[in-house]
Amino acid sequence: MPQLFFSNIFKIMMSAKRQYKRLVTLVVFLINFGACAAMAYEEPEYDVVQKKPSYEVRYYGDRLVAQTDQTGSSSSAFRRLFNYISGANTTSIKLEMTAPVTQSEKIEMTVPVTFENKMMRFFLPASYTIGTAPRPTDPSVELATVKGGYYAVRTYSGRASDRNFKSNSVELLADLEKDQVSVTGQPVRATYNGPLTPFFMRRNEAMIRIEWE
Repeated sequence: MPQLFFSNIFKIMMSAKRQYKRLVTLVVFLINFGACAAMAYEEPEYDVVQKKPSYEVRYYGDRLVAQTDQTGSSSSAFRRLFNYISGANTTSIKLEMTAPVTQSEKIEMTVPVTFENKMMRFFLPASYTIGTAPRPTDPSVELATVKGGYYAVRTYSGRASDRNFKSNSVELLADLEKDQVSVTGQPVRATYNGPLTPFFMRRNEAMIRIEWE
């Protein structure tokens, strides 16, 4: 009996060891996948004008986007935009995925924070212009040009949740008020990674258009 008991214990320990190895392998795979995916996407070019302890000021030129209203569901909005770059356009061609995906959300300057007029955007590759980009076949998706300008940007990791975005946006607004920087736009949520990227490796940003001399 003791021999059988210890034999069963040994089998359980070996099984747990194999499961642990599989878990470690999966985590390493997800980390590598997330890192490679983040590096593969084209991003809009910008110049860093000034760095602050909690945010930086960037200048962006004009950027071409495909956008759609996401008032009902962010997943539905993402699907419409993804379908557009996957061939749901007048030329049926596939466009390269770029980063970040942005969501503009109106936030009141006081607490509580409220959201309205939501819009989700995919930035198109720099090789396209408003005249050469294929037109969406879905009437709820449109092409638009985001005018260039100065943005205060706060970068944070973790999940791209509403709570995470709200707290970072409120802190950014407070820092801008303290630094006497005039805000001219709504906070924009920018996400750079997909759901398979481990949360501690994700790059998210809260962006606000500002006046800057």
